[in-house]
Amino acid sequence: MQNFSPTNKERRFKAYVGPIGTTQLHLHNPYIVAWWSASLPGFGHMLLSKHVRGIILFLWEILINIMSKLNLAMVYSFTGQVEMAKEVIEPRWVLLYIPVYIFTIWDSYRSAVDINHQFLLAEHENAPFTTYHLDSLEINYLDKKVPAMAALWSLLAPGLGHLYIQRILVAFFMLFWFIVIVYFSGVLMAIHHLFLGQISQATEVLDPLWFLFFPSLIGFVVYDAYVHTIENNKLFESVQRNSLKGHYQTYRVKIPER
Repeated sequence: MQNFSPTNKERRFKAYVGPIGTTQLHLHNPYIVAWWSASLPGFGHMLLSKHVRGIILFLWEILINIMSKLNLAMVYSFTGQVEMAKEVIEPRWVLLYIPVYIFTIWDSYRSAVDINHQFLLAEHENAPFTTYHLDSLEINYLDKKVPAMAALWSLLAPGLGHLYIQRILVAFFMLFWFIVIVYFSGVLMAIHHLFLGQISQATEVLDPLWFLFFPSLIGFVVYDAYVHTIENNKLFESVQRNSLKGHYQTYRVKIPER
């Protein structure tokens, strides 16, 4: 694979290969991005590789959700205990939650549309970029990976699938919060009691305030790792195609006239 050195003539690049990951432009479905933001604020931006914004919104979600006891109120609402939901909810925190939640959905949708435009322009320009990074901290290079394997490792433990595809920042962030949620939700102790047939004890040790973060977290890491593996493979094939064209289609054979 040819390693190109970018110049100052290019306006847009399709990807950047750095020590802690490969960041690339690719097409997104804005509705899916907005849906992940609605599922848990921050996830839609992380899907777009807007990591700083995504992390800030994710931390905001955790803080406001825990302080307002929103997940606990949702559990009571789903089980028909409306009065209990009213008692546990903290309105001073919930009213802070609403505007940021709406902004997160809107901003992720808007960002997805803008990134799609940037990708189409970068695809048209087809500017070369460095595909190999080597320093004292990490080695990173474009390579083809198996999407199902990335999804499987993410399902077993959030963060492992992202390590597999060299998205180290997202991997350790998700792995850290996976440990935090596992600890405070008591899910492992609940599973232990279920294996012993102690259903009532499993229900008692499980904290729904933290446990309700699990569906969004598990679903997102599996989807994100799977999608980025597919897009990484497309990027690899694109770079390889350009390299083969540059090496073998630069010369034209002149056919002699009869």
